Amino acid sequence: MERLKNSGFYKLKFFITPEELKSLLALFEQKQVQFIRPNHAQTKYDYDQVYEAYSRFYQSFTATKEENREENPPHFVYSLLSKLDQGKSGFFLKNEGVSFPYLGQWAEDELPSIVLSFPKGVQMDLEDEIGKYYIYEDIREHRPLTYGLYHEVANEIKKITKLLRFSVPAPEGLHEQKTSVRVSKEAMNDMRESWIFNKYSLVMNTK
Repeated sequence: MERLKNSGFYKLKFFITPEELKSLLALFEQKQVQFIRPNHAQTKYDYDQVYEAYSRFYQSFTATKEENREENPPHFVYSLLSKLDQGKSGFFLKNEGVSFPYLGQWAEDELPSIVLSFPKGVQMDLEDEIGKYYIYEDIREHRPLTYGLYHEVANEIKKITKLLRFSVPAPEGLHEQKTSVRVSKEAMNDMRESWIFNKYSLVMNTK
């Protein structure tokens, strides 16, 4: 039996400059959060390596000429392990493309975003007369300090960003695309001049 109350994730999608990411990394560093690649080896990365990886990811999408970007944009995927509360908990950071229509179909390229996610529940293994099962109890009760850090980081992102709005050309005119991605002013300016905006004649609407 599975009881899924409190399952799911808190999520925030964003795109900011590498320098702006540094301030977020500083928040994680203060709390001694570890960055781990979710592979078999569980490889650990220091903050300089994370910054360098994000810089490469960012440049791949904001280069003004397509030939200046990396042929295969690097993935930006990490588990973030926190020991703020008793018991391990943490976040997840990963890149996620933003699809958009172009000439009656989906464009072959996607705009970039990073997703910061944090589980809403802690799995509790239980047993009753029917047998073993589990429920998810509210993460805020079991990992209040870690949830507080997620809330702090999310608020810092929201302070420097606005929702990404852009338009794509269509036969009858421009069609606005409303996304849940938050973009900073500097990242928005870089994106506006990027190869992908030029390639598809996209128009930035976020101000």
